[in-house]
Amino acid sequence: MIKLLAEIFIKAEPNKEDQRIRHLYGVICGITGIALNIMLVIGKLLTGAASGSVAITADGLNNLSDAASSIIMLVSFSMARRKPDGEHPYGHGRMEYIAGLLVAVSILLMGAEIFRSSLGEILNPKPVDAGAVTFIVLFVSVAVKCYMAVYNLKIGKAIDSPAMRAVFSDSLADAAATGAVLLSFPITMLTGFPADGWCGLLVAAFIIYGGLKSLKEMVDFLLGRLPDPEILRRVKDVALAHPEVLAIHDLNVHDYGPGRRIIMMHAEVDENAGFRAAHEAIDCIERELQEELASIALIHMDPVDVNDPIMKETRGKVAAALSAMDSRITIHDFRMVIGVTHTNLIFDICAPFDVKMSDKEIKRRATDIVSSLDSRFNAVIVVDRVCYD
Repeated sequence: MIKLLAEIFIKAEPNKEDQRIRHLYGVICGITGIALNIMLVIGKLLTGAASGSVAITADGLNNLSDAASSIIMLVSFSMARRKPDGEHPYGHGRMEYIAGLLVAVSILLMGAEIFRSSLGEILNPKPVDAGAVTFIVLFVSVAVKCYMAVYNLKIGKAIDSPAMRAVFSDSLADAAATGAVLLSFPITMLTGFPADGWCGLLVAAFIIYGGLKSLKEMVDFLLGRLPDPEILRRVKDVALAHPEVLAIHDLNVHDYGPGRRIIMMHAEVDENAGFRAAHEAIDCIERELQEELASIALIHMDPVDVNDPIMKETRGKVAAALSAMDSRITIHDFRMVIGVTHTNLIFDICAPFDVKMSDKEIKRRATDIVSSLDSRFNAVIVVDRVCYD
């Protein structure tokens, strides 16, 4: 269905960099989700009322929440597409994350309500009348929810939409939950055990788990999470494709919503190659990143002397010695200031956040290691915490 609608109204493949295409796919998926969920709500509420099953009624109310979630997603795509303005210079892309947060909260509230009603059914069980129509409605519901999970996952990945990935998790949990309800009827018919309320609890557990998972993901996005490794790889490839750039470090990617990023990094260049040539290369890299990743790039140049054999040798010895503390520790911005009585070695240490030593401990141990290489060496160190190379 989604593919057919896309061929009719969009006439383009999903593209996470093209905001117009992202918006159109978001609208189509949102409208489809609303229509399918309303269909399931009507079918399940009627079936739940006819059979007296609290689990089916609870599942229908959950689908009503899903329809509301699709409306939130639809609105968020429209709001996220708005251009930057005086109050929001980085655009409105994070509206998708806020929408995902609202979806997650609504999922949790519905899960809590279903848990309450199911617990009441366990304490005061009522007879359930499951006919052929009940099985058909539930089976169709599982199939529809599986379809919704598939297209939300596929399109969500293609256009890099956290809100659609939240709907995918919810749809998958719904399919499993409805499957549990479907299973409860033959259990009751064969054993006489009142499984309806217990399956309602199982539905609630699936829903609450999916809600908590989506909530964590959206909070991570809003707080600032580790960038996509593919984005980091592409940034490095673009920068290092220019021979003027010897290495990059202090790479940071600030996410203001899908397709809205600010990239900041330091690029090491040969100080003897000429400022004009290095500056031109940096300008080219910034333009290429803007074109390829739809990102604003800000690059700081760090000149290094690649022709000084003493400094190159010393840097290699220091880097090798410091790696003994932790193989993931690296150094950059290495300089030597040679004096009469001592030589200052000035450099930054990059240490991942999961290196358990404190910054103070890293400095102390690094200073001792540098002094052990040569008693005249005096280390002047800045510790940078990084979560990726």
